[in-house]
Amino acid sequence: MSALIIRRAGPALSVQDKGRIGYMVQGLSRGGAADRLALAEGAVLLGQSGDFAALEMPGFGGVFEVTQDTRIALTGAPMTASIDGEPLLWNATHRVAAGQQLTIGAPLRGLYGYLHVGGGFATDPVMGSRAAHLTARVGNAVVAGMSLPIGNDENADQADVKLPMNERFQGGILRITPSAQTARFSKAERARFEATEFTRSPRGNRQGVQLDFEGAPFTAAQQLHILSEIIVPGDIQMTGDGVPFILLPECQTTGGYPRIATVVPQDQPLAAQAPTGARLRFQFIKLKEGLETLRSEAQILADLKRTLQPLVRDPRDIRDLLSYQMISGVTAGHDE
Repeated sequence: MSALIIRRAGPALSVQDKGRIGYMVQGLSRGGAADRLALAEGAVLLGQSGDFAALEMPGFGGVFEVTQDTRIALTGAPMTASIDGEPLLWNATHRVAAGQQLTIGAPLRGLYGYLHVGGGFATDPVMGSRAAHLTARVGNAVVAGMSLPIGNDENADQADVKLPMNERFQGGILRITPSAQTARFSKAERARFEATEFTRSPRGNRQGVQLDFEGAPFTAAQQLHILSEIIVPGDIQMTGDGVPFILLPECQTTGGYPRIATVVPQDQPLAAQAPTGARLRFQFIKLKEGLETLRSEAQILADLKRTLQPLVRDPRDIRDLLSYQMISGVTAGHDE
């Protein structure tokens, strides 16, 4: 079986898929990729299932080799990337030959980059998922010296393609719907929350990110008397000192801090990808409007497929140009 060899690894690299469903009652949150849109982009680029696992790279990639010729796709936060020193286009597919060195560096913008391989990473599933849940210690971080098995690529002959970049890597406006304790915040507090410009704090991980802001803390009525109850990724909790946190895939499953709102699923990748210092604002929409933003995975994949484009490379940059069959059917020149 083919494998990806990790020669050098950035911090907290991990194999991620869509996560685990059905374990919240046991206290285990869904987990999975911080940017689920990046998973879908990789699936469409490689022409394979959205269930396949990818390598999530928060803040830095590493140096990698493959044991057999392998198709790859790069999605999520754009990072510096090259094969044997030749720069690579992001949000596109490429081919890595056995023994070549794939180098992925720091993000140019955003936070989480993703390395996909044709056939997906074939690590052993745990509770129905290959996703490492680092907070719960289900699975492990990927470190130098490891070798990740790669599944069979059924589309190995597919031409290289690219997708337009979905710009979600520098902050912006997040749509939010009312949550369980929204009504505990006064109308004035909710209006102030919507009018405030926040910045993404350095304090954050796959559990959630803190938001910094100027002004008084945000408070809710009787917030010390809220019973602990179910919480989900996208919820915006206020700590006891009135500081908001946006919860991400490895958040806890229950909590007693008041939640002022919930980020709609379509905007959660923007929240996860906001780098330190990125400016964020919130816009309340009605629950009905929030439901209207929901799209099934099939719809997301179909929309992405419609934007696929061939990856046209400059012949001057193709070192193995002579190995391509540029002309088929040589004749003597006088055939009709």
